[in-house]
Parts: sequence; C-alpha cells; structure tokens
Amino acid sequence: MIEIEEARRLVLERVSPLPSESVELRRSLGRVLAEDVASPENVPAFDSSAMDGFAVRADDTRGARRDSPVRLGIVDESRAGHPARASLGAGQAIAISTGAVIPTGADSVVRVEETGLRDGMVEVRCEVQARRDIRYAGEDIRGGDTVLQSGVRLGPAELGVLASSARSCVVCHRRPTVRVLTTGDELVGPEEPLRPGAVRNSNAYSIPALAERVGAEVAGVAAASDDPDVTRAAIAQTLESDVTVICGGVSVGAHDYVKQALADLGVEEVFWRVALKPGKPTWFGRHPGGLVFGLPGNPVSAMVTFILLVRPALIALGGGQPERLRTTARLERDYQKCPGRAHAVRCSLELLEDGWHARAAERHGSHILTSMLGAHALAIIPTACGDVPAGERVEIELLGDG
Repeated sequence: MIEIEEARRLVLERVSPLPSESVELRRSLGRVLAEDVASPENVPAFDSSAMDGFAVRADDTRGARRDSPVRLGIVDESRAGHPARASLGAGQAIAISTGAVIPTGADSVVRVEETGLRDGMVEVRCEVQARRDIRYAGEDIRGGDTVLQSGVRLGPAELGVLASSARSCVVCHRRPTVRVLTTGDELVGPEEPLRPGAVRNSNAYSIPALAERVGAEVAGVAAASDDPDVTRAAIAQTLESDVTVICGGVSVGAHDYVKQALADLGVEEVFWRVALKPGKPTWFGRHPGGLVFGLPGNPVSAMVTFILLVRPALIALGGGQPERLRTTARLERDYQKCPGRAHAVRCSLELLEDGWHARAAERHGSHILTSMLGAHALAIIPTACGDVPAGERVEIELLGDG
C-alpha cells in the first residue's frame, strides 16, 4: 500500500493547469485568473462626497457654531450622476449628495445634520476642516495599477473589483471536465423501488456535487452493472473528459472488473491501494487524454478519497492552489487508533484563541454517510501513529470549496 501523502504527490505531479480562455465576467465566479489585471482608470474616477450635505470652502465656515451659524448662499446642486454646473465662490454653498462630484472651488463637505435652511440660504452650525468627507479620485485604485494577479480565485469581491476596473471579460483557466461512473448490480436510483439486496446510489449525487463545488464541469454521470464487457464499454465513454471518476469495482472481489477494464483500455496504472482508512482500494492512473480515479464504492470512502486525491487534482487543473485547504487543529477528545494505516477522521471545527479545535464524529464506519453531515474537515492521523491524546495538533483538510 502507498501512503496517502505519497499518493497525493503522485497525483499532483501529473497535473498542469488547463489552457486559458476568455470568460464573460458574469460567468467567471469561482474561476482562476490566468492573467494579471490592471485598471485603466482611477477608482473613484473623480473627487466625490462621502456624505449628504453641502460642498463649501472650509475658510467660509470659520467661527460657525450652533448658536451662531454662518449663512451661505446656495447656488447649485450636485447629485449622483449629475454634477453641479456652477463653480463655488466665496460665501457660497452647493447642495451635494453622497457620491456626487465635488464642485470646482469646494474643499470640504458640511453634513446635512450640521446645517439648517432659512430664507433660501444654508446655516452652517460648525466649523469644518479642509478635505473633510471627500473621497478623492484614485483613492481606491490608481489608473495603471495591478488590481488582481494571475492565480487568484474569483469570488464576489474580485468580480466587483474587476467591474470597477472596466473589465467585462477576463482570461481564466479552463474548467476541468469530469465524468462519473458508478458500478454495481445492487445500485438503484432514489426514484426506483428498493428491491431485495439493492442499495441507493448516493455516489451518483455526492461525487458529482463535490466536483462541481470546486469549479469542475460535470460532463456526465453514468452507471454500469457488474459485467466485464458492460464495465469496459462504460469506462471507454468516460475517458473523453479531463478526469474520470469511477466508484466501486476496484477491489479484489470476484465481480470487481474495473482494474482489468482500465488495463484493456490502455490506461496506465500509477498506484492501487492506499494505506488509508477509509479508502484502501483506491486506484489512480492516466491516459493521453486525462486522469482516471477508481474510488471505493462505500459512500464515505468515496467522498473521503475524492476530497484527498481527486479534489486537489481538479483545483490544480483549474489553476488553483490545493494546499490552501490544508491547516492544523487540536483534537478535542482522545482518538483511538492502531498503527498500519492513516485515518481520515470526519470532524467538526471550532475556532478558539489558539486556532482550530476539531471534534471527531461519533461514528466512523465507511457506510455511515450521515457522519459527513456537519463535518467541516478531515483530520489526517498518520499511518505510524497509535492512539492520539486530546489536545494534540494534527493536520486537517478543510471541506469548504476550492
């Protein structure tokens, strides 16, 4: 058996980011930039007001108090999208809205709550300092500055910054395509009658969802019965994608036909069997068109091995950095373990003053799919470790998206 970290290394050293393509900004959420982006213009593009009130000259407010206001003549209005036409002279004020252009001649803004109106004039009831409540052009972004660098995963804030920088399209790494194949005579869909000996095909839903969550494009989900010819034909159709994920049929049972089918189809085996609980019979290989993963059929084993091996490959293919989902946490309770295989322990997390604290799920069976509910991470307990005491810091793989 191969160690899980060695398996992960062998996967990632066979992965290169996919070619780039131009993507419409509205469709780029979750994608990874393949270019540096510079803004062609200042953001904000002009000096603007941070408050509703009046644009004034600070010198004209000297000595103003609530019981002895300074009176200024109102000569125009500047509102968002409609700058004032008049320039500001001595003894004058221009009404202004938040976000509106600062008129020529003004050097500060007096807030509306610090003023009153009388006889068509504004009474300023406090002194204001020059530059008060003004947002200056380029204060956020200077024209020509790089705002985002290649390799950044685009979230809502990044899309906002790109739009502010006059970009309607961006160059991103292509999303990897994934085809999922589940195998087994016992599998039935959620809509089918549960005949004797049948099992609901949960992998047909959880595994594609994991792929989509990290930005992959699921090109197909299929099922194959336990027949060598059917298995071979079904696998052959999945090899058109960047990544093929096969659930079940990779162990040593009399009806496990996946390994032989992959060999018949010319897929090169890189490793088979990982020193991991759950997930021992995991298989990985490649062919000229992409990567192939054979995952255990048990639902938790399939999810765990996908998260630890397939997900990093998909993130890297899409131009991302899979290691950013690795960190450490302290175990909240003793964990009992015998040396011989690494354990991937489903955990909930709590962030305390000294960092993450991990609490293992109560039940750990590879068939207990509900143990994934409420899990925030997988704690990786190394192969050589025995029992791990509470308070020990261990490596964890976060279960959020990539």
